[in-house]
Amino acid sequence: MYTAVTRAIRVTVQPVYLEDQSVPAENRFVWAYHVRIENEGEETVTLRTRYWRITDALGRVQEVRGPGVVGEQPVLEPGESFEYTSGTPLPTPSGIMVGSYGMETDDGGSFDVDIPAFSLDSPHQPMRLN
Repeated sequence: MYTAVTRAIRVTVQPVYLEDQSVPAENRFVWAYHVRIENEGEETVTLRTRYWRITDALGRVQEVRGPGVVGEQPVLEPGESFEYTSGTPLPTPSGIMVGSYGMETDDGGSFDVDIPAFSLDSPHQPMRLN
């Protein structure tokens, strides 16, 4: 698992390679990632936006921006959490994802919360010993 904390908002990510949805012979590798967002602070926040930077094993970058997550803009009171699962395909057997969530406070303030960088690894990637 990968974890980052920004302004008392904890984001934990656990990626899983999906063998049954991947077709290595066609350069299609698919991962699910489960995210847990916990409000460990004292103010209520609303997740308004998401930003992802997805890099494949050849260094190609895809950026994804949009409102909320999985069609929702969850409100997190102090002590509350929100969980969701999403996924991403890549044309290579490994990659890395990192990003941020745009949060809004009740008084209209906004700040970004870091999503920790996490590795997308499959059993099809070549192993290199350095």
